[in-house]
Amino acid sequence: MIERKKMTKSELEGRLIDFAVAVIKLAALLPGTFAGKHLSEQITRSGTSPALNYGEAQSAESRKDFIHKIKIILKVLRETLISLKIILKSNLLLNQKSLLELITENNELISIFVKSVETATNNEKINTSKI
Repeated sequence: MIERKKMTKSELEGRLIDFAVAVIKLAALLPGTFAGKHLSEQITRSGTSPALNYGEAQSAESRKDFIHKIKIILKVLRETLISLKIILKSNLLLNQKSLLELITENNELISIFVKSVETATNNEKINTSKI
């Protein structure tokens, strides 16, 4: 069994920021065609949003608010993933290595936040059942 080290809030924030920067750099490489510009703008919005929303989640007013904000992060990560897959299938980039790495990181971030929602939801159920 592989033992995974629990990531700190700071490490996860750094990962989200690195992801946002990688998305911005990838968006800058897309062609100036209508499709290239459209997808560039789309992934820039959705790919930078998780880092910004994570900052909001850290200031959540309640566990329910935290879960809601984490679900928003999941939503935009999934949106970004679909955009990246469209770029991949459209062959809009000559060098797809960085695109494939970004897709892998996107999938890993989705997994982290799915687990985070599960944990927070279970903790909320435990705390409300004690009342």
